[in-house]
Amino acid sequence: MIQMNALALIVAASPAVGQPADEEALIRATLNELNVMSFAEGIEFCGYVGFTPEGRLAVSPPTRGDESSCLADDPDNLDLITASYHTHGNFSTEYSSETPSGTDMEGDEEEGIDGWVSTPGGRLWYIDTADMVTFQVCGIGCLAQDPEFIAGDDGLIADEYTYDELVERLE
Repeated sequence: MIQMNALALIVAASPAVGQPADEEALIRATLNELNVMSFAEGIEFCGYVGFTPEGRLAVSPPTRGDESSCLADDPDNLDLITASYHTHGNFSTEYSSETPSGTDMEGDEEEGIDGWVSTPGGRLWYIDTADMVTFQVCGIGCLAQDPEFIAGDDGLIADEYTYDELVERLE
């Protein structure tokens, strides 16, 4: 069973419910911890962020994926889902894992939510499905980084991509 600290599971919502800074702090803490587990196990972890019945900002317990994908379980603890989250597993020269994928963006769009993605290089990305754009919230090393990570292996990484640019980049 995956155990996470209390901060990563529930953070009290501010009076301005849904304030992005609160969500970002919760996601940073959650994905920082899950990145370490992803690197050790060589798999992705995923879940959701949203609000509990009591109005608290929280993440769902993480679901274990495989080396290149993850399908989150329906959360029992959230009444309102605002975004997904997932790690990109450990570093591999076989995958372009330093950006979200087109599939990541499509999945969030289909669910009608935004998304958060962490990478082996320790980057944090936000997926905005209203505009179908993704941008780096913070760059290399801002979250836990895989000790095997090789900077530059995925080439030059921009700070932002539209869906079309991302799909073209990953082809």
